[in-house]
Amino acid sequence: MQSRVFRDGSRREDSRLSDTDLGTMTAAQLSGLFHRKDASPLEATRAALSRIDRFNDAVNAYVHVDAEGAERAAHASAVRWGKGEPLSPIDGVPVSMKDLTEVAGMPAREGSLLSSQEPRDTDAPPAARLREAGAVILGKTNTPEHGWKGVTDNRVFGATRNPWDTALTPGGSSGGAGVAAALNMGVLHQGGDSGGSIRIPASFTGTFGFKPTFGWTPQWPPAKAPSLSHIGPMTRTVEDAALMLNAIGRYDHRDPYATRGQPEDWGAGLSDGISDLRIAYSPDLGCAEVDPQIAARVREAAEALAELGAEIVEVSPRIDHPIEPFQRIWFTASCDFYEGLSSSDRQKLDPGLVDNARRAETWRSADFFRALTKRAALTQALEEFNQDYHLLMTPTVPISPFEVEHDVPPGSGMTDWTEWSPFTYPFNLSQQPAASIPCGFTSRGLPVGFQLAGGKFDDLRVLRASHAYLAAHPPRFPAIPDPSETAR
Repeated sequence: MQSRVFRDGSRREDSRLSDTDLGTMTAAQLSGLFHRKDASPLEATRAALSRIDRFNDAVNAYVHVDAEGAERAAHASAVRWGKGEPLSPIDGVPVSMKDLTEVAGMPAREGSLLSSQEPRDTDAPPAARLREAGAVILGKTNTPEHGWKGVTDNRVFGATRNPWDTALTPGGSSGGAGVAAALNMGVLHQGGDSGGSIRIPASFTGTFGFKPTFGWTPQWPPAKAPSLSHIGPMTRTVEDAALMLNAIGRYDHRDPYATRGQPEDWGAGLSDGISDLRIAYSPDLGCAEVDPQIAARVREAAEALAELGAEIVEVSPRIDHPIEPFQRIWFTASCDFYEGLSSSDRQKLDPGLVDNARRAETWRSADFFRALTKRAALTQALEEFNQDYHLLMTPTVPISPFEVEHDVPPGSGMTDWTEWSPFTYPFNLSQQPAASIPCGFTSRGLPVGFQLAGGKFDDLRVLRASHAYLAAHPPRFPAIPDPSETAR
C-alpha cells in the first residue's frame, strides 16, 4: 500500500494504489511478468487506461486516447506471449506518442487550430517501429503549437499541468509525455526535442528524458526546424529508455536526415559502472544564473557520481553562449511557417509564435548564414571539449517550474523560453546526445534535474552514466496529481 504526505505532514494510506499495481510497473518489469505468465498485456493496458481515467482530468497530459484500439493491440500481444512468440521485450507494453507525431488512426492536432481532427493514415517512424515491436499505443500527449516553446499549452486543448503541483507548468514542448511518465499513465513515452523539449519537462516532472545523437531516431514528416529536432524516450528508468530505443532507434529511409550506425543494443553495458569516466562538471556553463537550491542539488549529484567512481572535474567551458544563433534559426523557421499562411489563419496562431516569426521578418539571409557559422563553431568547440572529457554535466534547467499558462516566469522580465533554458539548446545546435536525470527536490517539493551530454555517437556512455546514478539514487514519483501533494 502506498501513502500520501499532506502539507500538514500527516501521512495517510491511499487504497487506490499499491506496490503490486500493474500500473506502477516499468517496461522491464512488465516484460518479465509477461514472460512468466504472471500478468498479461491486456491487464497492463487496462491498468494504464485506468490511470489515465483517474489522473488526466487534473493534468491534461493526454489529448487523445484510443482505449478500444489499445485493448485490441493488447489482446493480440497476449496471444503472442501465450505462444511464446513475442515480437520484442516491449511487446504488450503501453506507450504514448507526442501529438506532433503521426499515428495511423489517430488525429495529430499539433496543438494548432489550423490542424484537422481527421485521423492520419500513416505511422511516422517512431509509431511504426513501436507497432512492429508489439507495443500498445494508448494515445497522444499534449504539446504547444508545433512544439514552438518550452511550456505546454495551446488553443486547442489548453494547458498541461505539473503533477507535483498542478498550479505549475511541467515544461515543454513534450510536457504531456513528461507528466504521463511521472504518473505512469502508460510506461514508455515518445518525446521530441528541438531545443530542450524532452529535457525541460523531464527536469520539471522528475523523470528521465534522453535526446539521442541527431539522426539516430528518425522522424517524418520533418519538424519545422528539422536539423535541430531529435526524437527520444521519456521514462521512469534508463533501462526502459534503452528498451524503447531498441525499437525507435533504427534507420528509416523516409527521414532525409536519418543516419545509420545505431547500437545493436541500446542497453549494452548499461550496468558496467562509471569508474572509467572523466566527467566535466560546469555549474553554469560560464553564462547562466542558477537558482541556489537547484545548484545545490546538482552539485550533490556531481559528488554522488564521484562516489560511484567517476572522475569529476569542475570546469567553465570556453564557449560563446549560442542564444543568438539558436534564435536566428528557430525564429526563422517560425517565420517561414507564418509567411505561408493567409491573414485569417495567422489570427489563429499562438501570439508568442507570431511574435517570434515577426522578429525574424527583418533579418537578412546573411544573418542566417552567420548563425550557421556560429553553430558550426559551437559544435567544433563542444566536440573538442569531449576529447578531454567523456561527458559534460550541467543543471538541466536553472529554475524551478513556474505558474501554468505563462511562457516565462511571471515578473522575470524575460520574453522568450530560450532565456530561461540556457543549458539545453546548445546540444541541439551541436546535435550531440544529452539526458536529464532527476536528482532530488527543492524545499517546495519541486523536482530538480541535471544534464549529461556527450560527444556525437557517445549515446551509450550517456545512458550508462545516467543509469549508474539512478541505480544508486532511485527517483521518487508523485502518487497522484494534487496541488497539495508535496515531496517531504
